[in-house]
Amino acid sequence: MNAQSIEIRSGRVIDPASQFDESASVFIASGKIIGIGQTPAGFKADQVIDATGLVVAPGLVDLSARIAGNIDAELAAAVAGGVTTLACPPDVDPILDEPELAERLVRHAEDVSQVRVLPVGAMTQGLSGNMLAEMSLLRDAGCIAVSQGRGLPADTRVLWRALQYAASCDVPVWLQPAEYHLSKEGIAHDSALASRLGLAAIPVAAETLAMQTALALAKATGARVHFTQISSAEGVALLRDAKNAGLPVSGDVAVHALHLYEQDIGYFDPLTRFDPPLRGFGDREALRLGLAEGTIGAAVSAHTPLGVDVKRVPFAEAAPGATGIELLLPLTLAWGEALSLPLRRSLLPVTARAAEILGVEAGQIAVGHRADLCIFNPDESWTVNENDLRSAGKLTPFLGRTLQGRVVSTLAGGLPVYQRS
Repeated sequence: MNAQSIEIRSGRVIDPASQFDESASVFIASGKIIGIGQTPAGFKADQVIDATGLVVAPGLVDLSARIAGNIDAELAAAVAGGVTTLACPPDVDPILDEPELAERLVRHAEDVSQVRVLPVGAMTQGLSGNMLAEMSLLRDAGCIAVSQGRGLPADTRVLWRALQYAASCDVPVWLQPAEYHLSKEGIAHDSALASRLGLAAIPVAAETLAMQTALALAKATGARVHFTQISSAEGVALLRDAKNAGLPVSGDVAVHALHLYEQDIGYFDPLTRFDPPLRGFGDREALRLGLAEGTIGAAVSAHTPLGVDVKRVPFAEAAPGATGIELLLPLTLAWGEALSLPLRRSLLPVTARAAEILGVEAGQIAVGHRADLCIFNPDESWTVNENDLRSAGKLTPFLGRTLQGRVVSTLAGGLPVYQRS
């Protein structure tokens, strides 16, 4: 792909990081933004994109998108969703526990779509929870953090050694907080509903015990910890207290958990099988408010493309997860709308704040920055349909729902990589 000089003309330019929100043109050359508003001296556009009536926002930053399997399809889904930077968890096939696997994933993404894929390396070899992976080598290969995937190691000593090692080589540790023994056989939130349906339960204590353990060890070792997919009001409170105490911690929430709660399981709907499980109504409200106040830094798609063979089966047998990367924008906008937030604040958790957690230059519209941009129509309503999704995984509990806000085009590194026909 060759770099072009592009003018994105007359859009509503929103940069959440600087709170810029004005009708303006954006000028791009050599893959970077060279002007906003006034035409740079000597600039001549090879291409003009008319953004009248549209929002020009930073390319979205997604902290959790599993893109293994049909990588090309998942990258196509990413740009269709306006995502230009994403972190891929290690619990994919093959598990990201070797430097060569991480390097290969990064190169492939660059060659195919210009999307920046930032691997999260495995904390232990094969995610076995036993032998530590070579974290320093994974870091040098481009991994921005290490993680155990879903949950914590069964042996707390392994977590302690992992945090010591990570602190020594300045690698952040990302943890999905779930105490091993309390969560290993559960599939639903511990409540009267789970009892009535006969579903094995995962108590909120599985999350809070894991967080308390990790926070104590983080304090002892000096490791930087990020909690992924916090699911409970108690978890939000623990994160808030830890941040107020000055610990180097952060957190994110799955975007589906901002809209769904345990009642959405309905009559054993396998599309609502998630890990962590959908929790109570009060938990959902606490997650919404925690994200708005900044205690939780980012909303993530938790994108997990799954086929009908593992998803349209009895609830207890269904694999956890759903496709989500193409729904990240409208579901985030719907969260902001529910809390009456201005558009620039609604976009913060999927742009600048997510990029800050990653520690990369992304999620902003600023002169000199890489031209990663998402152009969308905030007023367009659309119904989620399997045939319209580009991901190889078509299944989500939002199938058939009408959402508002749709991506029109995406630029990554100054190159148009998606244009809705």
